Amino acid sequence: MRKSRLSRAFGKRTAQINPNIIKQGEQHPLHPNLELNKQQLEGVYSRCSDFHVRYLPIGDSNQAVIYYIDGLANASRIEQTVIEPLTGFSGDTISVGYMAEHLITSASSKLLSTFEEAIKHLSIGEPVLFLNDEPQGLAFGLSSWQTRSIEEPTAESVIRGPREGFTETLRVNTALIRRIIKSPLLKMDSFCIGEYTQTSIIIAYIEGLAAPELISEVKERLGSIQIDGILESGYIEELIEDYPLSPFPQILSTERPDVVSGNLLEGRVVILTEGTPFALIVPITFFSLMQSAEDYYQRFMFSTAIRWLRYFFAAISLLLPSIYVALLTFHQEMVPGSLLFSMATSREAVPFPALVEALLMEITFEALREAGVRLPKQIGAAVSIVGALVIGQAAVQAGLVSAPMVIIVAITGISSFMIPRYITGLPIRLLRFPFILLAGSLGLLGIMSGLIALVIHLCSLKSFNVPYLSGVVKSELRDILIRSPIWMMDARPELIRTANKYRQAQGQMPNPGQGTNDE
Repeated sequence: MRKSRLSRAFGKRTAQINPNIIKQGEQHPLHPNLELNKQQLEGVYSRCSDFHVRYLPIGDSNQAVIYYIDGLANASRIEQTVIEPLTGFSGDTISVGYMAEHLITSASSKLLSTFEEAIKHLSIGEPVLFLNDEPQGLAFGLSSWQTRSIEEPTAESVIRGPREGFTETLRVNTALIRRIIKSPLLKMDSFCIGEYTQTSIIIAYIEGLAAPELISEVKERLGSIQIDGILESGYIEELIEDYPLSPFPQILSTERPDVVSGNLLEGRVVILTEGTPFALIVPITFFSLMQSAEDYYQRFMFSTAIRWLRYFFAAISLLLPSIYVALLTFHQEMVPGSLLFSMATSREAVPFPALVEALLMEITFEALREAGVRLPKQIGAAVSIVGALVIGQAAVQAGLVSAPMVIIVAITGISSFMIPRYITGLPIRLLRFPFILLAGSLGLLGIMSGLIALVIHLCSLKSFNVPYLSGVVKSELRDILIRSPIWMMDARPELIRTANKYRQAQGQMPNPGQGTNDE
């Protein structure tokens, strides 16, 4: 009922904006009369200065017209492969099919039968040609626009691993994945979302690894989206996630083709969006958000140690300021005497309680971090580091905060940088403030109450019907709490429900001394 009301309201609002625009979903066939086709298409693109029209006399008695959008189509190639062969034709009669097979030297061409098809191809940069006395048109694969070169993602840089990252061009991104996974079982289904942007969306999965019900669920959620436009994959993420009011991400976004390929090989589904380098991966768990691509490129004992450090410092980032506030406010007996005396001496001139002091410093630190992110790269890092040092030292000398609080906030900030993904660190940064308030009002009891509520919330979350904290079972601990050697990771995640359970043959462990010549 809600969807039907939304559809009717959406359609009425679209019709009121401009009655000349051909509505999405309707089909208007092309006319055999060239003049009627010209009037219809040129009326749709009226007052569009980048819409170019070229009239072509063909032979003795034929007339054609070619349309393209400047900046999206390659004008020089249109001249060479389309206009010159047609104007050089000297026969009496010609058809659209004859042009496509014998005259046009473009690598790809497609017959069009409706105005909607012509508009779709024009919008992606392909020129469209109409011929008199023909109820069909012809589109040519001659699109060309400026694209960003392939670079390493700055937010997901690695010491060892591929240096390639996605760009804003969809076909470049699909090609990067195809370079890694060359099997024809890698399927890519295309969608188009957005009444005005007509954004191209691709669902990528490996047939036989991804569960059919997961693929159907992704397609169903994408198909239910009705919106004016999609500007970034974040729009899609908010419209298809299971629990939109939770601060924790339930969809993984990444710019790395190797991360996408690794998740495809585990049976997950990837959503690629035109105009953004960020791909969406579903389903995910909390533990997959704490993993880095580099974990699988280094030796397993180093990756395991780094994972434990991540979990430890993630807990430090969430709880250290609140524990400090709770100890100073309610549980002074838990602090050693000499340390308590030193802390009390440093706070002697501070006029604020520990709760206000912690909130003041945390808000200041978060403001400096956001300022460093938004400023230009050349001065962003300097402003955040120098600002923290100068403000912290000045606040201590002015007696507004104590030196231990500055140390606590600094350790908390450094700990948050251990979290490998920016989207994972955001909820921890956000939840830090409620935990400080709970510690300032109820002490350690408030912190424990907050932790219990947090665990209950995480246990209730799902990502495309996969529990958020799933994976803590005996067959998957080898890739969660530790990073087992590659030769031990023979099975795919169980809760992804993939039909092909094993990813490699068993018994891949190298033999000790293999390759040596024993005498």
